[in-house]
Amino acid sequence: MDKLEIFCDCNHIHSETVEETKKIMLLDGEFSSLADFYKVFGDKTRLKILWALHENELCVCDIAVVLNMTKSAVSHQLKTLRQANLVKNRKEGKIVYYSLSDDHVKGILDIAREHLDE
Repeated sequence: MDKLEIFCDCNHIHSETVEETKKIMLLDGEFSSLADFYKVFGDKTRLKILWALHENELCVCDIAVVLNMTKSAVSHQLKTLRQANLVKNRKEGKIVYYSLSDDHVKGILDIAREHLDE
């Protein structure tokens, strides 16, 4: 079966719609920040960590056991997630617990899962 190509076969510009769209476009720097934000989600290990933290606060040891990884590997990924402000931590004695930074992160994961389930 041939692939159906969809393209615009005209030279008519919808000026009003184009102008409305231009007004809502982000600045290039904002698109760069958005792309960097989504790059963090582009790593399977980081997604697993985020999913593990979806409902529960966990320490590095807990996450390592859940994901069958070394504590060092988990810590490395948590650093990236902290820098992206996707996870936060709190210290209790010598133990550092991690959780999602806010409900927005949980919402991103929920919406992505919902989309995949369609």
